[in-house]
Amino acid sequence: MTDVVNYKASPTMKKFHKSNAFVRAMFGPIGSGKSVACCIELLKKGFEQKPNSEGIRKSRFAIIRNTYRELVDTTIKTFFDWWPEDHGNYLKKDMSFTIEMELDDGSTTHIEFLFRALDKPDDIKKLLSLELTGAWINEAREIQKPIMDMLIGRLGRYPNMRDGGATWWGLIMDTNPPDSDSWWYQLFEVDAPENFICFKQPSGTSPEAENIKNLPEGYYDKMQAGKTKEWINVYVHGKYGFVTTGKPVWPQYKDDIHSTEEDIIVPIDVTIVVGIDFGLTPAAVFGYETASGRWIIFDELVTFDMGAKQFGRLLAAHINRYYPHNNFDIYGDPAGDQRVQTDEITPFQILDSEGVSAVPTYTNDPIIRLEAVAGPLTRLDFSGNPGFLVGPKAIVVRKAMAGGYCYKRMAVSGSERFMDKPDKGRYSHTADALQYLMVGAGEGGKVIENKHSGAKIKYLEDNYT
Repeated sequence: MTDVVNYKASPTMKKFHKSNAFVRAMFGPIGSGKSVACCIELLKKGFEQKPNSEGIRKSRFAIIRNTYRELVDTTIKTFFDWWPEDHGNYLKKDMSFTIEMELDDGSTTHIEFLFRALDKPDDIKKLLSLELTGAWINEAREIQKPIMDMLIGRLGRYPNMRDGGATWWGLIMDTNPPDSDSWWYQLFEVDAPENFICFKQPSGTSPEAENIKNLPEGYYDKMQAGKTKEWINVYVHGKYGFVTTGKPVWPQYKDDIHSTEEDIIVPIDVTIVVGIDFGLTPAAVFGYETASGRWIIFDELVTFDMGAKQFGRLLAAHINRYYPHNNFDIYGDPAGDQRVQTDEITPFQILDSEGVSAVPTYTNDPIIRLEAVAGPLTRLDFSGNPGFLVGPKAIVVRKAMAGGYCYKRMAVSGSERFMDKPDKGRYSHTADALQYLMVGAGEGGKVIENKHSGAKIKYLEDNYT
């Protein structure tokens, strides 16, 4: 192996290689050598496998990427940069590579590498039928967690116990930093199960930056030109963050100007305005306008797979728990005033029965709705502050504003083209709720009187006991 590989591990990679954790993960800036470390680790484990009774060191590893194109263009190329293709048997049709070498102690190593993409359901099905020693998931943030969970069940099953069993078995992963609401963050930062470890590399611009000698001079400084602060945080500094690939619906929003990490204390004498979007993924957004004309978006209630009745209960409980002394104006999607054919009850009537008195906005016109949010983003209040501010509790609103709510890129050649309507993805319902809040409050141009204005939210005690 030493005749083929000349590898020097960085400080973070040394810790990664020395760890005996069952699941080892690593993330950091782009260009920091994460993928190389994972290639070396699998090679190392293959050569360290104990020989069976016939003197053969058997091991089998799956190397996984989210798409075939990225697997071929990036992952496999990196692998062959460190272990040349002519030092083994590469079967492109089977997407497999086998190393057979006689070692100095007289034993023979037999290592199989199975390259797999997850573009199609059949690819996933084939992956989950393998008998493996270990696996590496490259750019793991692009993989769904259920795939990782199922993959773990295939590890340690080759070689079988009759053939001596696996000396080491486990899962390694690498990725550029994912979003802070990703499964990765939940797994390693919140749940942190025993035998699961994440190794974090330093910023590419710090004195401790890794892999610098293998990068062009000024690599990290030059790549920052024209990039957003969030992009730089993720790809240069290696921090958890949110980067979108679509065209933001509100390009006027600047996260470093229109958001704050400081807690927002809501005065008890202000009227809180709430916007609601219905459907099976209902959402509510909370805000108020200051005396100087600044909109503060300070809270949200985001749900999934929930009907209007249960959502109404949650919303009423949320309001009475956190804002019991404030008055409310609550607005919702005008479509929510239409009767359901099954029982002829509107979502607004359902909310009212749960103690939430809301009215529909005067319009559902998409242009008016979008402009109602864009307006405060482009002005200053009477005190010279930006006219729009998102607080730390409105997590999904902030990500929607930063580009999660976007126009998807069209798959066409030539210059970039985007859809003419915002994508109905995970951030759209919260973004819609924000629009109803702003339209209902008069930012859309026309103000309608809320018949419940100034009224306390009714608290139906028997619903919560």
